[in-house]
Amino acid sequence: MTLWHSWRRHWHGRAFREGEFAPLFGPPPADEWVALDFETTSLDPKQAEIVAIGAVRIKGNQLLSGEALSLKVQAPTSLTGQSVAVHGLRHQDLQQGLMLEEALRQLLAFIGPRELVGYHIAYDLRILNLACQRLWGLHLPQPGIEVSRLYHDHLYRRYPDAVIDLRLTAICQHLDLPPLPAHDALADATAAALIFLRLTQGGPLTYPKV
Repeated sequence: MTLWHSWRRHWHGRAFREGEFAPLFGPPPADEWVALDFETTSLDPKQAEIVAIGAVRIKGNQLLSGEALSLKVQAPTSLTGQSVAVHGLRHQDLQQGLMLEEALRQLLAFIGPRELVGYHIAYDLRILNLACQRLWGLHLPQPGIEVSRLYHDHLYRRYPDAVIDLRLTAICQHLDLPPLPAHDALADATAAALIFLRLTQGGPLTYPKV
């Protein structure tokens, strides 16, 4: 952890030195991460509401699929046919979902101080921080690790003239990762985790097919 990241944790955690949220601001384990994904009602973070949460832990060179978190949230009023068409979660699918506050408490306990990994992780972190700010005045210190950026940088260093397709499906196909259901929070979190492991633990990349 860099000095900047250490200061960032101290700054965001200054009001949460005790209580249930204190572990979020401790030093992160050197070899553990959490891959995260949300399904939401909108692509605009200021309007989006969470309907599903997927998260999975990474330890060293292993994906801990047995420690995955998959939660549905009770349908918000902003759930419309347009958003259902994207993630497939209807009002009846969310009837047994958790209240958002309880779902986020479970998620934060699952994350702890670990760094976060994801595909479009800046969006997911924005969603998470906006919700946590409204509920508890809480802002997570993790900056997030973007797997599409890792993929781009790995390829660019070896093939600066390559045409790089940064779609999640294209990245998974190029890395020979197993296909997973699209627009499913846990599946997308798992895909991001597998990409992260391949790029940080695997060998050099081949030239991408176009």
